[in-house]
Amino acid sequence: MSTLKVMSFNIRVEAECDGVNYLPGRFPRIFEALEAEAPDLVGFQEVSDAARERLRAAMPEYTLLGCGRLESYRGESAPLAFRTDRFELVRYECFWLSDTPSLPGSRYAGSDQSGCPRLATAAVLKPKDHDGLILHINTHTDHVGAEARRLASRQLLAYIEKTGLPTILTGDLNATPETEEIRMLAARMTDATVTLGGTFHDFGRYTFGKDHKIDYVFTTLPTDPSASYALSEEPREGIYISDHRPVVAFVTLGKEEA
Repeated sequence: MSTLKVMSFNIRVEAECDGVNYLPGRFPRIFEALEAEAPDLVGFQEVSDAARERLRAAMPEYTLLGCGRLESYRGESAPLAFRTDRFELVRYECFWLSDTPSLPGSRYAGSDQSGCPRLATAAVLKPKDHDGLILHINTHTDHVGAEARRLASRQLLAYIEKTGLPTILTGDLNATPETEEIRMLAARMTDATVTLGGTFHDFGRYTFGKDHKIDYVFTTLPTDPSASYALSEEPREGIYISDHRPVVAFVTLGKEEA
């Protein structure tokens, strides 16, 4: 058996209104955190086209996959990255959280979804030190619509069931643990981050209670939630890593849990 270190990391999109925490000034802290943690798998959220290229350049040991969520395949994305020395890529795709998942820029028709298209990046990977394949899905669900998030949970679960592979799901799910959309996922997978407090802190404006936990690592693989943690978010000269705490969990490559 071998263990994988998995991270979910919302880097916060470029927004000049963030002042000292505008993304270009936070990149050094982001890169420092990634180097220090050295995850085997990482799912990013709120990544623009330019930020995707900066991440790719700063992570030469990784393969980074993903595209923008707009009809043009540009714009904000939810890419994933894996250590190239640990995995072989079998296949990957981006699909939209919508009634027409293969249609770029699409949304759930008639739902309470915001104007933002939402997508997932999914990769089937072959670990180099383990027989069999695994599925890693990374996503960022809607920030407005509870119905849209429930539809997303249902769609993600159907995708996982159809694939039939041991799965790791990372993401900013914009919902707290007691909501129906999260309970739907928790009924079918283990929330490896269940012991953590809040993850969204809005650059220090919020505390870390459960009412601000919206970042997750779910898995069908064996995991010990007590080993999971969120990165400390102490600012340096007022600069944070992000407005979310990156979360880290560990999964074991072995017999899939029932």
